[in-house]
Amino acid sequence: MKKLNCATYEGIDAKVVDVESTLTKGLPSFTIVGMANISINESKERVKSALLSNDFSFPPKRVTLSLSPSDIRKEGSQFDLSIALLIALNASDADFSEWFVFGELGLDGSVKENLKLYPLILSLANQKIITKAIVPFESLEKLSKIPNIEFYGVKTLQDATELLSNQEGISPSIAQTEIAYPFYEIKGEKYYYAKEYEDDFSDVKGQEVAKRAALISSTGFHNILFEGSPGCGKSMIAKRLRYILPAMKTEEILDVAKLQALEAKPIEFKPHRNMRSPHHTSTLGSVFGGGSFKAQIGEVGLAHNGVLFFDELPHFSKTILEALREPMQDNRIRISRVNTKVEYPSNFLFVGAMNPCPCGNLLSEHLECRCNELEIQRYKNRLSDPFLDRIDLTVVMQSVDAKDKASVSSKELHKQVLEAHHFAKKRGQDNFNAKLSDKEIENFCALDIDAKSVLDMAVSKFALSFRAIKKTQKVARTIADLEKSELIQKSHVLEALSYRRR
Repeated sequence: MKKLNCATYEGIDAKVVDVESTLTKGLPSFTIVGMANISINESKERVKSALLSNDFSFPPKRVTLSLSPSDIRKEGSQFDLSIALLIALNASDADFSEWFVFGELGLDGSVKENLKLYPLILSLANQKIITKAIVPFESLEKLSKIPNIEFYGVKTLQDATELLSNQEGISPSIAQTEIAYPFYEIKGEKYYYAKEYEDDFSDVKGQEVAKRAALISSTGFHNILFEGSPGCGKSMIAKRLRYILPAMKTEEILDVAKLQALEAKPIEFKPHRNMRSPHHTSTLGSVFGGGSFKAQIGEVGLAHNGVLFFDELPHFSKTILEALREPMQDNRIRISRVNTKVEYPSNFLFVGAMNPCPCGNLLSEHLECRCNELEIQRYKNRLSDPFLDRIDLTVVMQSVDAKDKASVSSKELHKQVLEAHHFAKKRGQDNFNAKLSDKEIENFCALDIDAKSVLDMAVSKFALSFRAIKKTQKVARTIADLEKSELIQKSHVLEALSYRRR
């Protein structure tokens, strides 16, 4: 019996599949067992044609291929090459059990790229269960960004058989390549950033309070809600947040590339975080993911390590808004179905935008609001208190004035974010301030005497919940980081409290 390794998807993570083969006496046949789907069963014809086209004689025996573990559904054309190699090298005495093999076969024996190959191998790398792999030659450039794996590129089935037949003295096809963006290094970890601002804050005129809140939100990954009249700049600011977010570790950049590959988008190794902006008519399944047999990832999962923007927030269904509470708190989304149970990471920055009333003119100094009190109350009641309690910063937009001017650019704001991020990392802090655990709050959110007194007074006066108290401390920690202050001071707590929902 011969064995090679391949992989399939289980949710968005990879599961190792042992590809085993036996050739026994009997009437000639070719069977693949192990819950293989149609694309794998169709590979029998591709493998036969590829072997015959490369002068391999198909053995007149009972050929059985087993994909183990047999209780997991397998799918994808990446199994073609491993199946063909096990048949072609059945007579060899060499051991192939440490090799991972991926590739789709053409009828002429050429090895083709599979669109889902990159996220598969990245997931295996994150699990630290792959050290060397045979892959299509055209995939090498993208795969070379994944560290700690030796990749051997092959163009044809013949190349792959020669490689496994003569394993001694071979060397990887390409060296590991670095991400080509500026970075700073803290305690041996590189943090990459891009000075590219497709949407710039210099386009936003006025709204100084909102810009300040956006800076704090970006620095600490704090959930933020903008409320104001139509056209005052809520969406403009939200769409520019992506470009001033903190620097990214290599693992985060690779995760973004993985999500791009899952969506069949061109893979870019840029230190730009994802931004997802679903429409308010989106279904529950499209936002959170789901499916009958296979749980597909939704917008919440695709926003991992990035921004999830809900424009026209109250117009989203009540079910979606209430279901959003758990991933906002736990930073993960769990999907349970009869046939599958999957957990996705969803560590995102939530940004919401809404009008103050159905017609939008309640806060306007010049236009008259056409809504009655009942309509306004119904509109506000679409957002529950438990949901709003998970929002760190609430900003009421200022009125638009013809004299308003641009005051700051994305480049200037991004510089402040990077400096505050660097300051926090030097403190030994792994998570963003908004994502700190209770124990980490005790370690990193130390208040001076005056700040503690102000917070205690606010707790009794405004009846803050325990969650609200912790969120106030974390926002104050971010404000202190922007000012490079080790201790949280009175002014930091007062500013953090000013962003609490009235």
